Amino acid sequence: MVLGFGIANIAYAQNVSISGRVSDEATGEPIPGVTVVVKGTTNGTITDFDGYYDLTVEKGSTVQYSYIGYIKQEQIVDVSTTSNILLQVDTEQLEEVVVIGYGQVKKGDATGSLTAVSSDDFNKGAITSPQELISGKSAGVVITTSDGSPGGNSQIRIRGGSSLRANNDPLIVIDGFPVDNSSIGGLSNTLSTINPNDIESMTVLKDASATAIYGSRASNGVIIITTKKGQAGRPFKVTYSGNTSVSHAANMLDVLNGDEFRTVLEDRVTNYDLTEFALTRLGEANTNWQDQVYRTSVSTDHNLSMTGNYKNIPYRASLGYTDQNGILKYSSMNRTTLDLSASPSLLEDHLKVNVNVKGIDINNNFSNTDAIGSSAVFDPTQPITNGNTVYGGYFAWTELSDDDPINGIPNNIATQNPVAQLKYRDNKSDVQRFFGNLQLDYMFHALPELRANLNMGYDYSKSVGDDNIDPRASWSYREPSQNVTSYTNIVETKLLDFYLNYTKELDEISSKIDVTTGYSWQHFYREGDNANRPWELTDGEYVGADTTVYKNENYLVSFFGRVNYSLLDRYLVTVTLREDGSSRFSKDNRWGLFPSAAFAWKINEEMFMESVPEINELKLRVGWGITGQQDISDNYYPYLATYRISQMGAYYQFGDTYYPTQRPNAYDANIKWEETTTSNIGIDFGLFDDKVIGSLDYYQRTTKDLINEIPIAVGTNFSNYLTTNVGTLENKGFEAALTVRTISTPDVRLEISGTFSYNQNEITKLTRVNDPSYTGYLTGDDISGGVGNKVLINSVGHPANSFYLFKQVYDDGGMPIEGLYIDKTGNGGTVSGDDANKYYLGKAAPDYLIGLSSRLTYKQFDFSFNGRLSLGNYVYNNNASNKALYQNLYNQSGFTSNIPTSISDTEFSNAQFFSDVYLEDASFFRMDNINIGYSFNEFLTEKLSGRVGFTLQNAFVITKYSGLDPEVSTGIDNNIYPRPRTCMLGLTLDF
Repeated sequence: MVLGFGIANIAYAQNVSISGRVSDEATGEPIPGVTVVVKGTTNGTITDFDGYYDLTVEKGSTVQYSYIGYIKQEQIVDVSTTSNILLQVDTEQLEEVVVIGYGQVKKGDATGSLTAVSSDDFNKGAITSPQELISGKSAGVVITTSDGSPGGNSQIRIRGGSSLRANNDPLIVIDGFPVDNSSIGGLSNTLSTINPNDIESMTVLKDASATAIYGSRASNGVIIITTKKGQAGRPFKVTYSGNTSVSHAANMLDVLNGDEFRTVLEDRVTNYDLTEFALTRLGEANTNWQDQVYRTSVSTDHNLSMTGNYKNIPYRASLGYTDQNGILKYSSMNRTTLDLSASPSLLEDHLKVNVNVKGIDINNNFSNTDAIGSSAVFDPTQPITNGNTVYGGYFAWTELSDDDPINGIPNNIATQNPVAQLKYRDNKSDVQRFFGNLQLDYMFHALPELRANLNMGYDYSKSVGDDNIDPRASWSYREPSQNVTSYTNIVETKLLDFYLNYTKELDEISSKIDVTTGYSWQHFYREGDNANRPWELTDGEYVGADTTVYKNENYLVSFFGRVNYSLLDRYLVTVTLREDGSSRFSKDNRWGLFPSAAFAWKINEEMFMESVPEINELKLRVGWGITGQQDISDNYYPYLATYRISQMGAYYQFGDTYYPTQRPNAYDANIKWEETTTSNIGIDFGLFDDKVIGSLDYYQRTTKDLINEIPIAVGTNFSNYLTTNVGTLENKGFEAALTVRTISTPDVRLEISGTFSYNQNEITKLTRVNDPSYTGYLTGDDISGGVGNKVLINSVGHPANSFYLFKQVYDDGGMPIEGLYIDKTGNGGTVSGDDANKYYLGKAAPDYLIGLSSRLTYKQFDFSFNGRLSLGNYVYNNNASNKALYQNLYNQSGFTSNIPTSISDTEFSNAQFFSDVYLEDASFFRMDNINIGYSFNEFLTEKLSGRVGFTLQNAFVITKYSGLDPEVSTGIDNNIYPRPRTCMLGLTLDF
């Protein structure tokens, strides 16, 4: 017993307790989140919201206090004590470091135009894809979600599009790996495979001096995504974040209800020339079909991560699960993500290793988006079911000539029952992605100024999907060979980057030189198959089954170099040169040389600025550079002569057998790089100890040798259009960013931020020889209504994708006169039959984009919001032009259709697709999200802290646009999955 007490007393004597508060030495304010750890161990804690800590350590231990931006402090503990620590600001570390191409740089030393957004400043809400995190956060960046579907895609444009036919998306770089921009079947948004909760920061590179290091893939800007990693010296930490959200349709098309529809139809029969037989097709129901296809959906998101140090190897592991259910019935996305990273330092910290591995599995249910359009026009007087035995009981329009109108032959041109469309279509996919890279950074022992960096990466995605129509579906009779379809797609990317970096301080002349030179190799491979067949077997075979198999690949090989030179820490020069080779072009045009140069002057470091203490940063930036473009849609071999098998009619007979002929595709053996030249001048400033910070930029971008389609002569045995280099395109604009920290006290902090973007886009040449009579070529998606109708045009002297329409003539009462337009040419005759009478009227891209955000904290409460103002964007209301017509009320084949209440705006009986009455100014202000939260410390245990928060996403939209939503990336509003309004309750726990 005595021995036991002795051992206990010895053990007790070896442990001591320390506690106290950590504060800023200069201001005396407490510092939350300071790491307090026993040196050489994982025993540690972090300070709470008020800077307090409490830790039990062994006697004689050395305790370290560290926090980003402050000098690390140590103390030896011999006895239990209260120890209050004052940390000094580390002026060297305080300079924010931002990630750039093949390296990083202090933000104050950056010569190019870039925006870095950290996880603290990301947008909040039910976010499933990385680009949503920075929407409205970076001047010059326009991010437009295509629709409100689960995992829906987004269009990203940085300083406007630089191409007409080639890819306009920015290059995405994830942890040093430039990923493939091409999409994969069965996945709406490739970026949705990256869990937003794993992202630490996103950096947008905008001008050529910042992007040119990526050469051929950087014409449309670069977005660098850096994921979270374990950090040396940090204690073991477990973090859980989860949320539950409820979504509903923020808006629906306003259409006639059953009683209103009956009244309108009776009026058209009585007072107009509509046949009385139409009344016999009316039902007795009053069905709101939009209510039948939409729902209030509940979604959840859960993420669990662990960070720590295992035998001095910093690591992080995270597991995420997202169950996002769409507001369209049955639509959903289920995503499971695994993220692993380790960052050991070997050879006495001379060799730094970064290993990143990501695994993703996504299950999509796309439902049937055709039901969206059908729900707006299906006859509201008809019931959902009518007791038929052929179509599963769901009401279906049948042929008039059939003796059994309930179970008869379906009317193939009639609108389909929206509820049946959802029930009888099974459209699902399963997508797996593996993404990983190994980066080795070695600092030479004999020459520590020289580093060698090797980055090897592999990205593999596979999707398997089926899109099947139930044989009970009335529309399955139309094309039975398309009722059962399946597909498999594989996308594979391999990367090898190697570069040397030499950094040297030249103290004798107060300068610094940083030289990088390297080599990059990347291989892109794609393969897949698409198959279709009918449900029925005939003689043991699927009659009409058809399978298409494809394989393609392309390579990019590059040599690059960059020199950063700093003189007196005031004058900064960056020169970059990259030579790219692309397998898309012939050996004569394969290589492209892309230079850039930039200069920055830290004016505030000059002696004459010492008398202006209010200005703590004032930097002038000037940059110029050339970037390339070789991503020509899906054509990977545009310079090669290729052939396709004739699909219709062109067969040659040998004996009793007919063989299909092969027809040549159009090609240009001399096709080459697009080149975009960018000039940029900017100013970065910080005032009143950085209480006011911001930047101003003016840029001009000119793209020459545009990859474009031009008509070719008839009789060449080719298709009517050829992809080649012709034309020029210009973008010029102004950007501004401003952050004001109006209040900064220990209890209250208020920060307001805004971004402003203006971009002017103009096509300056489209043909090899200037032809003033050439009006341009129609482009964009076909509108709904008619066959092949387009309302967008590319024409010299106008922005890309301009609307091209007739100007409507109105009566004295302000109502449009059906079929009457302004005779622009003065030639008389049928104005609507002459395209020369059309006008260039606006574009879908906004002229001005303003982002506004604010963050307020009061003690442990926080409040923030993010909104966007878009001005000058136009939308063609195709829902109105195709649906709001009296002619749609009754079809001679025997079915009736609903119409929008907006019919009162035009009173048109027949379609007037090219009238500018349907082109609307869709300027808007959208409140993207509003957040309120409460942070807590020492919950149940001193080691548990966290935050609970509420978010309202897509809170409201202010606009004069009459349609569902003014934010339409294509400019054509038709059958779009509505963006939901979402309420979310979230919880974060740190242990």
